Amino acid sequence: MHVHAPQSELRTSPLLQERRNLIGRARKTVSWLRSLAPGMISGAANDDPAAIGTYAKAGAAFGFSFLWTAPFTFPMMAATVYLCSKLSIVTGKGIAGVVRDYYPRWLLRALLAGVLIANIFEAGADIGAIAASLHLFLPVPVTGITIAITVAVLLLQAWGSYRLLQKIFGWLALALFAYVGAGIIARPSAGDFLWATLAPRLHFTPEYLAMLVAVIGSRLSPYLYFWQSSQAVEEELLLARSGKPPSEELRSAAWDVNTGMFFSNLIMYFVILATAATLFNAGHHRLGTAAEAAEALRPLAGNAASLLFAAGIIGSGLLAIPVLTTGPAHALAETFGWKHGLTQAPGRALEFYVVIALSTGVALGIGISGFNPITALFWASVLMGLLTPPLMLIIMLATNNPKIMGGIRNGRWVNIVGWSTTALVTLAAVALIWTWIR
Repeated sequence: MHVHAPQSELRTSPLLQERRNLIGRARKTVSWLRSLAPGMISGAANDDPAAIGTYAKAGAAFGFSFLWTAPFTFPMMAATVYLCSKLSIVTGKGIAGVVRDYYPRWLLRALLAGVLIANIFEAGADIGAIAASLHLFLPVPVTGITIAITVAVLLLQAWGSYRLLQKIFGWLALALFAYVGAGIIARPSAGDFLWATLAPRLHFTPEYLAMLVAVIGSRLSPYLYFWQSSQAVEEELLLARSGKPPSEELRSAAWDVNTGMFFSNLIMYFVILATAATLFNAGHHRLGTAAEAAEALRPLAGNAASLLFAAGIIGSGLLAIPVLTTGPAHALAETFGWKHGLTQAPGRALEFYVVIALSTGVALGIGISGFNPITALFWASVLMGLLTPPLMLIIMLATNNPKIMGGIRNGRWVNIVGWSTTALVTLAAVALIWTWIR
């Protein structure tokens, strides 16, 4: 006769308990990975096609000489982006909202104008890079495809939920791992690139210094600050509904930012590694765009490396375009008191979405009009480089101001890294101006 075990025994059986433990650990892992998504998105957005083009040009022109900049800029980026998150978590406002409430109006207007113009031009350059990269996969005119993709991104911003956008952007961020594959396929000499990473050799020539300014400017770009700030506000709105305490949110933000910035610098490292091991060694020292780098890699490292490089450009571009257009929309909405946020439906935040649509439309026009994307990128980089020092100064002053932050001001080490970063970007901006007037 078959005897059934009592329900109490089934509930406490070792096999069932182990299964529950596995499910619990899996859920915790998924929750932890989901918590890292905003930082990964910010890190990936910072490696847009414009930035990738800068890294590729550095590797092609100077070989492994710029690899040291990846570990060097990591703590500066992590500290700065964390401060942007902290400012928004504590105040519930983005950077523009804080500047509006505590600083002169002329400063707010100057920042808004600069970020709006620079972001649109950079988004246009990114759209042009996507079109050029798609041409490597599709031997057909890509203007129509580029328009369709851009419109799809715009519609997704307007009618997709914030969590859906996070998931899609997270998958697009993974496309950047293509550069790790391209760097491995290039087969660089371990001794050469490790030595260049750990023992940098600076060259005090105008060309090297100009490239150094461009690389640092790409790493510490103001549009990343505005995006991170606006994203922190979006997350704070969701977390407020779940009752998550601010102290826990700050700890999560620190992990989130460190992971994202490490990812961003890892991708930068492998872009330089791939182009230095192939293009520099082959004497191909001049590049116009990241798409040119992908095409140039084909005969040197094979189709796989070339296509991986191009796939990374497409993925990062599709991620960067909405980031570049959403940041200014948040800033303008905070300035004029509009309802805003990707958590809002278009009917409830009409002005916010109109700014996104207009910015995307102008950027698309720049990208497909035949306007030289390198020229657009140059002027965008100039504006970004000039905006960074005053923006960093505002962030440092605000996060140390007890009227703004209450008792949650910066610690000693965060201040040391933050003020050092402010000094460095100021020197970089001065060096950029010096290259013009010399």
